[in-house]
Amino acid sequence: MSEASDRFKTMLYLNGVSVSFDGFKALNNLSIIVHPNEMLAIIGPNGAGKTTMMDIITGKTRPDDGEVFFDGNIDLTRLDEAAIANLGIGRKFQKPTVFESHTVWDNLQLALKTPRGVFSTLAYVAANDDVARIDAILDTIRLSGRKGELAAGLSHGQKQWLEIGMLLAQDPKLLLVDEPVAGMTDAETVETAKLLKDIARTRSVVVVEHDMSFVRELGVRVSCLAEGSVLAEGTLDQVSANPVVIERYLGR
Repeated sequence: MSEASDRFKTMLYLNGVSVSFDGFKALNNLSIIVHPNEMLAIIGPNGAGKTTMMDIITGKTRPDDGEVFFDGNIDLTRLDEAAIANLGIGRKFQKPTVFESHTVWDNLQLALKTPRGVFSTLAYVAANDDVARIDAILDTIRLSGRKGELAAGLSHGQKQWLEIGMLLAQDPKLLLVDEPVAGMTDAETVETAKLLKDIARTRSVVVVEHDMSFVRELGVRVSCLAEGSVLAEGTLDQVSANPVVIERYLGR
């Protein structure tokens, strides 16, 4: 995947990405690709470089070396965080951040891509197409029955779903999701796998996760990172059977 012609077929393309902090190499010649409408699961021990990788994709950190392209030919290393977010890259952190004193519906309405000046926000009333869009997102995130309730009353897992819905309201082409099932019940974990698979039908998704049973539920391509590089890539069974992965991650 080093040729430019191959890069144009990808939604996310990292090639030879390295970055150091005070002499510590957080990423070391990291190369990862994600295709349109594909979900990739990323696993690996703490300190493997997973968060740094997402920081580079979203413009929070600049790489020392390497290429980072989005949607074929957009060079992310030349753009700031706001410009990258506006391109259609959404990031969900591990801890959900929703407006707890607002209803589920209002959380989604506030997240929609609409004019956001002070006066336009005050005067904004959801148009019919916005209503249809919010309804569709509510269906996707399994919260149609809770749309009029305050977000504070949702379970931890449902707050995670709501925040994913708020990202969807921004209409991203790529979602970066960090440990979405941490703290969830078993039932919520299974439902979250279904939810993310639904989303990946129409956009690309990168999931960073430690829960191997959840990764198995996703049933997608897996990359295992360690010390800033890809140790192994393939199905979860293939990666789990790799002797180097067992030694440096799963065997710990």
